[in-house]
Amino acid sequence: MTIACLDRPRSATTHAVEIAEKALAVASRTVVTCAMHGPQTLNGHEASTRAEIARRLARLAGFEYGGEHDPDADWQIAPYFVPSDTLTSTAAARLGIGGADDLFGGVVPASCIATKAITHPLVDADAVAPLGWSPEFPRLVAGSVLVGYSAFSKKDALRAGRLLLERGDIRVKLGSGIAGMGQWVANSEAMLENLLEAVPDEELAATGVVLEENLIDVVTHSVGCVRIAEMTATYCGTQHTTSNNHGADVYGGSELRVVRGGFSALLALDLPVDVRLAIAQARVYDDAADRCFAGFFASRRNYDVAQGTDIQGRRRSGVLEQSWRIGGASGAEIGALEAFRADPSLTTVHARSHEIYGEAPALPDGAAVYFRGIDPHVGELTKFAIVEPYADTR
Repeated sequence: MTIACLDRPRSATTHAVEIAEKALAVASRTVVTCAMHGPQTLNGHEASTRAEIARRLARLAGFEYGGEHDPDADWQIAPYFVPSDTLTSTAAARLGIGGADDLFGGVVPASCIATKAITHPLVDADAVAPLGWSPEFPRLVAGSVLVGYSAFSKKDALRAGRLLLERGDIRVKLGSGIAGMGQWVANSEAMLENLLEAVPDEELAATGVVLEENLIDVVTHSVGCVRIAEMTATYCGTQHTTSNNHGADVYGGSELRVVRGGFSALLALDLPVDVRLAIAQARVYDDAADRCFAGFFASRRNYDVAQGTDIQGRRRSGVLEQSWRIGGASGAEIGALEAFRADPSLTTVHARSHEIYGEAPALPDGAAVYFRGIDPHVGELTKFAIVEPYADTR
């Protein structure tokens, strides 16, 4: 091992220069948003939310806010990114992102790893899969997810669906679906065929489809960890759904118990058994990602864990998917970090995010508004988050 450079003591001048350079780097860094899918992600509620998250992150970290990323800008110091999606390693390298301290979100070696389709195995050894998909990952998480399969072709999806239909109704989910959209329940092979027929072959090949046992009386837990500006917050909580302006059930918000620090601090809370199970399963999923996906890193790690009853009346629990990007609970996450920054003695808070469709509601005191208006795609919508003192209200 070469240690010669460590044997020479640094001069006081050299040390002072290093301190000055670090201070300059912190003072000069800029937070920018980055829409990864073109003009359609530059307006509406998602763009507004992303911009407000970036503004608050900039204040939290002592950085500047620079708006949407300009690829032609001459950055002396690489900016801190808030991208709309999980990035591939190729896209991250192009932006100058080298680690978790460079973005709010995550980086994966292949695009399919950012989808739900990593969760379950293929139906058999002859099934097709995209480059980068890992057969080892579903083996490692098998005890922490529901029964299901991932498929990247209609033929494989039908074979998997037939097997699952022998157990009862199945849930069919697009690998790239978000906010509760892009999923349906099938109770027959004919219904499954009709659902799959509507999915373009190229979409199936790229992001896949998930087929898994359908549960009833479901509670969806959120388990996650965020790290920003040398601050770490970890949380557990639940999601709720709401009706959008078209009457469909979609994501409506999250209620979180957030602690300063890592999972040991979270588990020190007086938590119910079902919540502890959700946390344990999420950690298995998170550890498997670190083991299976070379080049993966993330400053935001969020996992949805479903707990409900199967067709035989048995209680079931399992991780549904990951979110290594800005998400519906991010307003609550940032609000918790702001509270921890403002009060160093504070260790735990309740943080809530809300998405309300239709006529704008009256907002509670202290609400941080992320969008309030008419979105060109979903119509009238209000999105806000609020942080409250922690109390054990199990």
